[in-house]
Amino acid sequence: MSAAIESVLVENRVFPPPASFTAQANVKPADFEAMKAKAAADHAGFWADLARETLIWSKPFTKALNDSNPPFFKWFEDGELNASYNCLDRHLGTPVEEKTAIIFEADDGQVTTITYRELHRRVCRFANGLKALGYKKGDRAIIYLPMSIEAVVAMQACARLGVTHSVVFGGFSAKSLQERIVDVGATLVIAADEQMRGGKALPLKPAVDEAYAMGGCEAVRHTIVYKRTGASVAYGPKDIDWAQVEGGRSDDCPAVMVEAEHPLFVLYTSGSTGKPKGVQHSTGGYLLHAMLTMRWTFDIKPEDVFWCTADVGWVTGHTYVCYGPLATGTTEIIFEGVPTWPNPGRFWEMIQRHKCTIFYTAPTAIRSLIKAAETSPAHAPDKYDLSSLRLLGSVGEPINPEAWMWYHKHIGGERCPIVDTFWQTETGGHMITPLPGVTPLVPGSCTLPLPGIEAAIVDETANDVPNGSGGMLVIKKPWPSMIRTIWGDPERFKKAYFPEELKGYYLAGDGAVRDTAHGYFRITGRIDDVLNVSGHRLGTMEIESALVANSALVAEAAVVGRPDDTTGEAIVAFVVLKGQRPTDKDSAAKLAKELRDWVGKEIGPIAKPKDIRFGDNLPKTRSGKIMRRLLRSIAKGEEIKQDVSTLENPAILEQLKQSL
Repeated sequence: MSAAIESVLVENRVFPPPASFTAQANVKPADFEAMKAKAAADHAGFWADLARETLIWSKPFTKALNDSNPPFFKWFEDGELNASYNCLDRHLGTPVEEKTAIIFEADDGQVTTITYRELHRRVCRFANGLKALGYKKGDRAIIYLPMSIEAVVAMQACARLGVTHSVVFGGFSAKSLQERIVDVGATLVIAADEQMRGGKALPLKPAVDEAYAMGGCEAVRHTIVYKRTGASVAYGPKDIDWAQVEGGRSDDCPAVMVEAEHPLFVLYTSGSTGKPKGVQHSTGGYLLHAMLTMRWTFDIKPEDVFWCTADVGWVTGHTYVCYGPLATGTTEIIFEGVPTWPNPGRFWEMIQRHKCTIFYTAPTAIRSLIKAAETSPAHAPDKYDLSSLRLLGSVGEPINPEAWMWYHKHIGGERCPIVDTFWQTETGGHMITPLPGVTPLVPGSCTLPLPGIEAAIVDETANDVPNGSGGMLVIKKPWPSMIRTIWGDPERFKKAYFPEELKGYYLAGDGAVRDTAHGYFRITGRIDDVLNVSGHRLGTMEIESALVANSALVAEAAVVGRPDDTTGEAIVAFVVLKGQRPTDKDSAAKLAKELRDWVGKEIGPIAKPKDIRFGDNLPKTRSGKIMRRLLRSIAKGEEIKQDVSTLENPAILEQLKQSL
């Protein structure tokens, strides 16, 4: 049996960049080729020149890369700088200081704006308040706040003082919060009384109290509480109001310069063992990549209004909400609510209202909005003026070709390039992505690596596989924004990301294939989401894409495997329909057969799901990520033991347990 992951999806549509876009692009085809050649000739020197040109250093570095102790690579290590200084102070005394930094739209539609100068003052006041409480370089703070200007202020204030922050998504439970407080050794927690989502107030401070009650959080000296709703919450001896911390403080707080390798943040990502992994990022290398990708991938211009819909609790919200846009002097939109409240046109209404030019969101959001546009035509995108848009982006997981085509046509008006970005919490920023003025686009493909990123697809012995064959995605050389370690667990870091059999390459954990026409990369799903059906290794992503390609019937699909006596593994598909979910077994069975036959025609009989289950939606976190681990448990008929408190819709699990 071959160890290769078979690729069964073929995509022949190609969309060249519009000539008008290329003419004004920050990176043109000749620039791209020149950068690639420079990086190939001198890998460390390529990044060193960019770091000198892009970042403001208080002490310049003399050495680009220290690779003496792989995989613990260090970049620009003898240089010193401050992330908040590079995001805010650099704009003072320039026209940017009077420019709007953030357009904040609350759940209820209220809009607040803040200029760069005002944001600098607020960050300084809050940082001075933290200093007065005794917090300093090397301390760790947990931030548990809703999407807000305050979330950015808290992150920037920590960075300003050299306090390493760890943001916990507001949808996470008290248990998840407690685990992170303990693991990172936090001495400060910054939280809100409540958050607003879809017209509902959801408690945050009570979850903090519950986390403390679980024990292990004794090192925390203060909980700073931002009054988002003004709800009545219990105050203990450690608790202090945000207004009190910021009030009466000086508008000036000199930024504390730190070494380039100083941990800017630790962000937890779920591990296969269930114990969250604290991904540790540096200051210099991370910030460099955030700024470069704003310029390269998003073609950012002074007049742009940029909107990344990700929550600050995820890495996308760190790189493309808190750090990248501010360091490049961009006006950005921050939104507190959900895309379907008070109606399914909320995103399009906001693009129209704020004249958004660049829109960056997740495929799960796009797919749910496709369904919403069909069930609620009064709020379909064509009812709004989206003509301000010039560039679209996709992030979080591979986008299936049919969702790509809808996004291109209905949101981009067939004129906006789409940057389908592949990257991870661990990579810090984009790794493989189209550059909008350079790359002809193929729906469902993240296309080519950025200059200086040496991506490859290999087999289990680390040998490159030919184009057209699937394998494991690796990065062959270190890059500045890469994960430095897993907080407190260097052995787990080495084992997870640099396994011995892979010759020192970084293992992304994703399967991928390069097409034979362009050498473009397409992600086929997580390696642990590869199904072995009768000796064929199939990526779940491709089967999901085939199901969703039935645009008349299917809004969304998730595919997992379960053990099978005959085929080794059986394919189980969880499907959300565009119309009503069948409630009687006969019509459900008939529909399931139709979809099985469809997949057989799209991919081949080997990929037909053995079991198809219908639900009103899929189990998702509040950020829109599908919890495939829960679906695997349901498919196997196991009792669900995982924490389901992060789900937007826990009740859906019972529905999906119903087998045909």
